[in-house]
Amino acid sequence: MSLTWTEILGFATGALCVWLVARQHIANWPVGLANNALFIALFLRSGLYADAGLQVVFIALAAYGWWTWAHGGGSGPGALAVRRTTRTEWRWLLAAGAVGTVALTFLLGAATDSTVPFWDALTTALSLTATYGQCVKLVESWWLWIAADVVYIPLYAYKELYLTSLLYAGFLTLCLIGLRGWRRELAARPARLAEVAA
Repeated sequence: MSLTWTEILGFATGALCVWLVARQHIANWPVGLANNALFIALFLRSGLYADAGLQVVFIALAAYGWWTWAHGGGSGPGALAVRRTTRTEWRWLLAAGAVGTVALTFLLGAATDSTVPFWDALTTALSLTATYGQCVKLVESWWLWIAADVVYIPLYAYKELYLTSLLYAGFLTLCLIGLRGWRRELAARPARLAEVAA
């Protein structure tokens, strides 16, 4: 499959979006929406149906994330802060991811001509749980993205989406940077709170 403008623009908007998320810049959401629209077209053409459908869900999650960051954001005490994932949240995320992977694998195997139903389903489930985590600024959402990217890189190469595979290798690097940055912010918060109270 030859390189297309859709894939090139998807590469550019995707890289910019993850870079903005790592820096907690709210502009990541509108840039991400443009990226989702481009990837819907690209993935439908490549037979990655769960990934195409995932982009539609990403659009809804981006709207939620944009609203959450805007209304919980700002520089005051009501700012949406980076935080750890609770045990209860982990249970829900893992259960949703497992159920989603199994259900999507069967659906893709039965209703589409997908040649990679399990891997398409797994990356979809990981991506959804990771995106939800970033909507509410869970530090561990970066680990879910890292796991997804480790599968996405060879999956897209197998589908001859070489630029997209390269993009996800870049995403993997940006995820590691984002994880480090969000951890630093979490670690620095007690010191900032002590300064405010003093």
